[in-house]
Amino acid sequence: MNFPIGLLIQASYFAAAFLFIFGLKRMSSPVTARGGIVWAGAGMVVAVLVSLAFASPENPQFKTNLALILIALAVGNAWAWWQGRRVPMTSMPQMVALYNGMGGGAAAAIAAVELYGAHAQGYGPQGLALLGALIGGVSFSGSLVAWAKLEGKMQKSIRFSGQKILNALVLLATLAVGVWILGGLTELKVSLFFAGALAFGVLMTIPIGGADMPVVISLYNAFTGMAVGLEGFVLQNPAMIIAGVLVGSAGTLLTILMARAMNRSLANILFSNFGEVDVGGGEIAGTLKSAEAGDAAIQMRYASKVIIAPGYGLAVAQAQHKLYEFVKLLQERGVEVKFAIHPVAGRMPGHMNVLLAEAGVPYDIIFDMEDINNEFKEADVALVIGANDTVNPAARTNKASPIYGMPILNVDQAKQVYVIKRGQGKGYSGVENELFYRDNCNMVYGDAQKVMVQMIQAVKELGA
Repeated sequence: MNFPIGLLIQASYFAAAFLFIFGLKRMSSPVTARGGIVWAGAGMVVAVLVSLAFASPENPQFKTNLALILIALAVGNAWAWWQGRRVPMTSMPQMVALYNGMGGGAAAAIAAVELYGAHAQGYGPQGLALLGALIGGVSFSGSLVAWAKLEGKMQKSIRFSGQKILNALVLLATLAVGVWILGGLTELKVSLFFAGALAFGVLMTIPIGGADMPVVISLYNAFTGMAVGLEGFVLQNPAMIIAGVLVGSAGTLLTILMARAMNRSLANILFSNFGEVDVGGGEIAGTLKSAEAGDAAIQMRYASKVIIAPGYGLAVAQAQHKLYEFVKLLQERGVEVKFAIHPVAGRMPGHMNVLLAEAGVPYDIIFDMEDINNEFKEADVALVIGANDTVNPAARTNKASPIYGMPILNVDQAKQVYVIKRGQGKGYSGVENELFYRDNCNMVYGDAQKVMVQMIQAVKELGA
């Protein structure tokens, strides 16, 4: 009795879907995240192999297409493996933005094949293909702009008069072309549609300030998932549908949570001028007071409780390993040390968690903002390394500040605050930080890694 091929295919896709969901569940905890990635990757391998194994050999182009697919898989995997192993932690946000864009671009490419080849027939399949093409195209071009901003190849924001009106007109024109396509498919119409989608992705992203990049990356991740899911419906491929829905829903929830963490709506993030304009907050009272790295280390050595708030400056200096070495020295001398992570610290979602995990920092001393914020008032010392907006008290007190209302880490409530910073700049968003002028705050200027080396040496010289 022959085993039905169709049943085998569906069973394989079901297994792939199970592996996707199980892997995503494992990714919800830092302890099991690495294993979750492996499980989800295994699911993708199953889905790809099944799709290749049961592609129609009756198609005259089957051998040519299969050869091209295998070459593309080999090149893509080799490039991703090479890049993944050599990319520094400071460039991880750029890589994530780039990979988001590639996923959206792949979904748009599938839609292009279906539309240019006139394979999608009827309002339903054509409508889904067009919607996937629009979302995927926006994700592709928008993610490339996000990458260029993070890489320093483009200004943090580009704004001009009438920009929002232009954006709206481009979107409406693209949607109108999509409706036009439903009335009769031609290559010219499809080309105009893709041009509009790509243009809108660029126009939508160029005005967004650098401080909002973590939310933008998360949003485009959701867009990529939605585009893949829609194209899965067009191809009637269950693995694509399930993977797209998982990525889209997870990305959407993460985007909402991050926007909530900033106490701003998604529309405000996408269309406001956060951090780019001086709104006249007035002079900040107080003065900047510097301290030597050794003096700060000695005070932490004799403290009972120290809370560390890391930011992007820690990644830039690649100081996470030296920081953990310093933390272990404090712990050996009886100091309670904890890490406080703001949801939008760094340049991408979870950036600081990944950075600390790379250094081997135990997960049980790393806490999310809502779990540790009330403990700052009990801390003898709060150590801020390269963070800016996420620790700025203006978010609580200054209604004229662009970040007013955004939840922050309450580092200013500690008895003493030390801020490790390379210089007196305002940070990536361009908002002045009132914390630096507080009476209980001292600045430790210098590269974070060099400062940590000095702190380690100071504690060691004190002995046990």
